[in-house]
Amino acid sequence: MKKNKLVNSKVLFNNTAFAKAVLLSTIFLVSCSQKGYQLNKVSGNQTAVDSNLKSTEEIEAFIAPFKKSLDGQMNEQISYNTTSMHKNDYKLNTPIGNMMAAIVRTQGEPVYNSRTGKNIDIVLLNHGGIRAGLNAGPVTMRNAYEIMPFDNEIVVAELSGKQVNEMINYLIERKSAHPIDGLQILLNTDDSIHTVLINKKPLDINKIYTVATNDYLYSGGDNMSFFKGAPITKIDYKIRNAVIDYFKKVDTLKFERDNRFDILK
Repeated sequence: MKKNKLVNSKVLFNNTAFAKAVLLSTIFLVSCSQKGYQLNKVSGNQTAVDSNLKSTEEIEAFIAPFKKSLDGQMNEQISYNTTSMHKNDYKLNTPIGNMMAAIVRTQGEPVYNSRTGKNIDIVLLNHGGIRAGLNAGPVTMRNAYEIMPFDNEIVVAELSGKQVNEMINYLIERKSAHPIDGLQILLNTDDSIHTVLINKKPLDINKIYTVATNDYLYSGGDNMSFFKGAPITKIDYKIRNAVIDYFKKVDTLKFERDNRFDILK
C-alpha cells in the first residue's frame, strides 16, 4: 500500500481553529476517497448560550450537590459592612475605593516586605476595576467575587520621582475616583495644585517610590503609561484573594470618603 504524501503544500490561515477544521476535513476526504466515499454536504448550526438555553435534567442532577456545597461557601458571612458603598458615590475618592486601596496595602505589604525588606509608599488601582458595590449588612465570599471577578495580581513597581509626578498629573487630568493610598492630592478651585504629599511628605523628584498596583495597570492598562520600564516585584497574590483574606480577619468594615484626593473650597 502506498502512503499518501503532501508535496510542496503550504496553507496560510488567520484563524487557527478554522485551519484545524480544514485540515481535519482534508484528512477525512482523503481517507473516504480511498474507500469510495465522497462528502457531498457539510452543515451546522449555532446554539446561543443565554437565558433561553434549556437545562438538561441529567446534568442538573449531576451538578446539584456540587452547586449546593459551593453556594454554601459563597453565601457564608465573613464580615459585616456598616454603610452601603458604591464606586460612583462621590468624585475623586470613595469609601469602596479607599477600602480596596487599604486592602492592597494591608494584605500585600507584609508579603512584599518579607521578600524585599521594603515597604509600600503608594497604592494605585483603577476605578473601573471595582465591578460591584457593597451593601450595608453581612459580607460574604460572593461579595468578594462580585467586587473583584478578575484574576489580577498585586505587583509593586519602583517608580522614579519623575514617574510619580506623571502619575499625579494623570490623576489630576482624569479626575476619577481611582483608589489610592499613601498619596494626597489637594487642588484649588481652578484645578491648580495646592498640595501633593506622599506619606505626609512633599514629592522628592530624586527618590525611588514603591507603588503597589495590579498587573493590568502595570502593563499600561487605562493608559497608565508612567509604569513603562519600571522594575517590579511580583508577590503572587491575587487582589480578590487579598479581599477575601481581609474580610475574614476584619469583623466590621468602616470606610469613609476623606481628603486624600479633593478640591479645596
